[in-house]
Amino acid sequence: MDIGERLKLVRNKYGLSQRELAKRAGVTNSTISMIEKNSVSPSISSLRKVISGIPMTLVEFFADEEPQIKNVPVYYRREDLLDISVKNVQYKLVGKAFGKRDMAFMEEIYEPGADTGTDLLVHEGQEAGMIISGKLEITIDNKTHTLDAGEGYYFDCTSPHRFHNPFDEPCRLISSVTPASF
Repeated sequence: MDIGERLKLVRNKYGLSQRELAKRAGVTNSTISMIEKNSVSPSISSLRKVISGIPMTLVEFFADEEPQIKNVPVYYRREDLLDISVKNVQYKLVGKAFGKRDMAFMEEIYEPGADTGTDLLVHEGQEAGMIISGKLEITIDNKTHTLDAGEGYYFDCTSPHRFHNPFDEPCRLISSVTPASF
């Protein structure tokens, strides 16, 4: 299911009109409409802003219709990872069947030119990650640093931050965010 269909499904499930969701999220009604019609592909920061009006996290947004499993698996194959891909950033969440989670543990792939959006992200918790391949620009508190394969980061998410790949090759990293507010 694409993001537009998903947004409409979730919005309707919560009994919200496009206008009401737009008002709650602090965006225009046309923004909601264009996303639902797939006329635009929102950035991570834009989608987070929109679904904050419901309110829910990106994990909850994408996992909303996952069945509750009584015997939660411990091990996950690649095909069992929850796809939380937005625009040209791919996120694969480990443990999609795990109910109330304290962290989001993910594989992330930033294609060349991909970023989390021009708006800096700010939320509760902490984030850590390690670059597996490629390079990635990370901006935290308006200071930008480039990380190469084998290098990592750890910061307080209340610091405004952004991830961007201005390079010619994809960047693959493994990350964890607490709480699972992603």
